[in-house]
Amino acid sequence: MRKILVVTGTRAEYGLLYWTMKEIQNDKDLELLLIVTGSHLSKEYGYTKEQIEKDGFKIDEEIDILIDSDKKSALLKSMGLEMIQMAQSFDRLKPDMLLILGDRYETFVAATCAMMMNIPILHMNGGESTEGAVDEQIRHAITKMSHIHFPGAEYYKERIIKMGEEPWRVYNVGQSGLENIRRLKLFTKEKLEEELEIKFNKKIFLITYHPVTLNIENIEEQINNLLEAISEFDAKFIFTYPNADYGNKIIIKKIEEYVRSNDNAYVFDNLGQLRYLSLLKYADVMVGNSSSGIIETPYFKLPVVNIGDRQKGRLRNKNIIDVNYDSKSIKKGIQKALYDNLYKEEISHMENLFGDGTTSYKILDVIKNINIDKKLLFKKLTY
Repeated sequence: MRKILVVTGTRAEYGLLYWTMKEIQNDKDLELLLIVTGSHLSKEYGYTKEQIEKDGFKIDEEIDILIDSDKKSALLKSMGLEMIQMAQSFDRLKPDMLLILGDRYETFVAATCAMMMNIPILHMNGGESTEGAVDEQIRHAITKMSHIHFPGAEYYKERIIKMGEEPWRVYNVGQSGLENIRRLKLFTKEKLEEELEIKFNKKIFLITYHPVTLNIENIEEQINNLLEAISEFDAKFIFTYPNADYGNKIIIKKIEEYVRSNDNAYVFDNLGQLRYLSLLKYADVMVGNSSSGIIETPYFKLPVVNIGDRQKGRLRNKNIIDVNYDSKSIKKGIQKALYDNLYKEEISHMENLFGDGTTSYKILDVIKNINIDKKLLFKKLTY
């Protein structure tokens, strides 16, 4: 039986891995191994380890690495702790392959351990670009460590090959976020109102803003501009917590202050996959800089006001409105999203660039049929 190890460190990443993990778990020829780390083990971020277990997954190892500090060096200390424990976990679990997604530092550490221990690395969502975040370097570094690539679009497949990866290693499987939407039974509007305890009797803004790790000095100004811009609108504002990057505490503090002083604003540390995707279906606009705004929203043809550089370089559907960090630009973007009929007509007919929502089946086929041999492990450049 082939043992496939999955490592996850954030709620967003886990949501994108979910159906592939289910397919591995349900296959008689495969064994799913799971290491949970990062913000999954933090009360501050909703302790999402419990959701993973509720979803029916057995957690084989927990690696607690979060250090509560505002120093940039704290993240490096977390990575050091993770690497020591990850190596020990790999020794105990003895996986045949490592399956990881994206560009987080927790994922980077897992890939480093697997590379040094000659464990084949299968990487989802490579080839993308987020020029405003350190994730950009991490993602491409993982690509060069990995043996099999599962990008989410044909454009990203071509980019990975241009990085010198052999074409036979690269499979366009589409964006896994679409599979979540296609396979889950989303809440009705009434049920979602009940779940969130929010009446949808005004325009609904879904707002997720993460630290821009390569422009961290201006984080307080950025979030202040966002809050100033949305305050111009008569709507209900639903905030989700930022991820666990350096600078997130400033964002959380500002959002919670805003929610306390505005009856039409709400904040959730963790909406959970079903509530979050259902909210994408019924929201009027998404505002912020989350990758979810780029990847999942096109399925619903939801207008997205994407702020700043965090997602710069990523492939875009026509529903994305890119704006600068200043409040005037953000306000103008929101006005276009809500009131520009020509824009609304255009996105109502757009074709999604990110696939058909069958990602897990395509990945499973590769996992089951790829040979673990010298050809797989011995990489060479092709230009």
